[in-house]
Amino acid sequence: MAALLPTLHDPSPIRHYDRAQLKQLAAEVRACVLDNVSRTGGHLSSNLGTVELTVALHHVFNTPHDRLVWDVGHQTYPHKILTGRRERMPTLRQIGGISGFPQRSESEYDTFGTAHSSTSISAALGMAMAAKQKGEDRHSVAIIGDGALTAGMAFEALNNAGVCDCKLLVILNDNDMSISPPVGALNRYLAQLMSGNFYAAAKNVGKSVLRAAPPLFELAKRFEQHAKGMVVPATLFEQFGFNYVGPIDGHDLDSLVPTLENLKHLDGPQFLHVVTKKGQGYKLAEADPVAYHGPGKFDPQVGLVKSTAVAKQTFTQVFGQWLCDMAAHDGRLVGITPAMREGSGLVEFEQRFPDRYYDVGIAEQHAVTFAAGLACEGLKPVVAIYSTFLQRAYDQLIHDVAIQNLPVVFALDRAGLVGADGATHAGAYDIPFLRCIPNMSIACPADERECRQLLSSAYEQNHPVAVRYPRGAGAGVVPHLALDALPFGKGEVRREGRRIAILAFGTLLYPALAAAESLDATVVNMRWAKPLDVELLLQVAGTHEAIVTLEEGAVMGGAGSAVLEALQAANVQKPVLQLGLPDRFIEHGDPAKLLASIGLDAKGIEQSVTQRFGIAHSAGKTPPEAL
Repeated sequence: MAALLPTLHDPSPIRHYDRAQLKQLAAEVRACVLDNVSRTGGHLSSNLGTVELTVALHHVFNTPHDRLVWDVGHQTYPHKILTGRRERMPTLRQIGGISGFPQRSESEYDTFGTAHSSTSISAALGMAMAAKQKGEDRHSVAIIGDGALTAGMAFEALNNAGVCDCKLLVILNDNDMSISPPVGALNRYLAQLMSGNFYAAAKNVGKSVLRAAPPLFELAKRFEQHAKGMVVPATLFEQFGFNYVGPIDGHDLDSLVPTLENLKHLDGPQFLHVVTKKGQGYKLAEADPVAYHGPGKFDPQVGLVKSTAVAKQTFTQVFGQWLCDMAAHDGRLVGITPAMREGSGLVEFEQRFPDRYYDVGIAEQHAVTFAAGLACEGLKPVVAIYSTFLQRAYDQLIHDVAIQNLPVVFALDRAGLVGADGATHAGAYDIPFLRCIPNMSIACPADERECRQLLSSAYEQNHPVAVRYPRGAGAGVVPHLALDALPFGKGEVRREGRRIAILAFGTLLYPALAAAESLDATVVNMRWAKPLDVELLLQVAGTHEAIVTLEEGAVMGGAGSAVLEALQAANVQKPVLQLGLPDRFIEHGDPAKLLASIGLDAKGIEQSVTQRFGIAHSAGKTPPEAL
């Protein structure tokens, strides 16, 4: 049979495919995903697991008129391939290329931009109710993973949706359980029966007939619940007001297609439970879906190969080792992660200290308040969380931790730009949103050694402290093995120069030092965004003609703003140039190239300072009026 995928430029032809063609298309899409991700890197296991489901959805529903809302969105590569972006897949997650997540600006088929979890049901419900209000006949489908249901927002949406009369279908993509072949056939039959008009009509007729005899009606209701409970999982979702169907095999198009077609014609909110396998169709990913969750480039015939080159230690690894060492030193320490054990470097900690390790699932709000409760009882919680995910627990951070001034350490991984994951995952806002909170402190280590030392400094405090550090490796400064801490709230001068003082917050210290060689500028490693080392700041301000602040975070309200506020409070008038992330969302791409594109590499820093202050490359040629 001739290849189908090269002839597809949108999903409309798929709606006319027979079952054999759909299965062929799924095989071609799976091969396309594997081929492209092996060349570009990206999310693999999750995308291989949603191929058949994606094909079935575009076959049954009239997209983009019918809305598909993907939760998290890291499983939408098959969706992108089928919606006119196949030829752009080689640009995946690269500067100027397509995003690894749904983006409304990228395609009309991406109905809702996502990257954080547990938002799909809320968004799809909003779309469904909007269609009803406008008198439009359309379906809204939310596809949510089992892990995303651990977030409270998903249940808030289910609670609301269950009492709304609209065309909403929630699909639970459950990739954590399996269906054996004997059970699979029975489940297929039951799912089609339960989703069909006969079952719905019979259930409604039975209820209407028996309503006149309340005891019999109640008995019938109980029998229905118990009968379904014997063959399907507990009908929790029916308590929310949904018609629950499943579980069915999410890789079986002979089951998926008729079930979706039946559900499409039912009234009210529907809930379909499908079971898929991460890495489906690629044996290496099936065997180790965690390793193949987000791999870099690799040869599909060989699989992932551990590099023999000696790699620099990453900040995440520095944190993980510090956590284990501090836990061995202090029995009060407990580690908390919201479903990011591997990403946050907690694998060894869990193995060595299982009774002091808490993975609370995708539940950032709960993670923070849970830490607050532990701290109330004298323990020392360390919350390992990505900067971008802490945004989701802002109220808990203020209300439950900071107001009560509890000693919780926040290890903020992925601070600054993160590269291929783009704007949704960039840790751009933690300095502005943390430094305005009373009792909070913020440490900004410049390298791996300082990261370990400032984590120890944070742990020593009796109030909440965040330590922000970027993804990947830094300058390669080997950490000390000791648990020695750096002075709280104190910076240091790293290079003595003239006229211009560059105040660096975090890892941009090193490009600042490189730029300072041409500028003959002083460089200060500030280390703390809060409390600011005001004594050092005023000393530097008194001996230099202008100040440059440098941070890999939002300029608006960031560490540079803290410097301006401190100078104003001290009634010091001094020209200040603030360099950092501009007031726009920065898309995906190579982190070094992205930093260079916004002038945060050594060359860009030098150019910005020269442009603002007219600094010549040789000392002593700055016109006084330029300052």
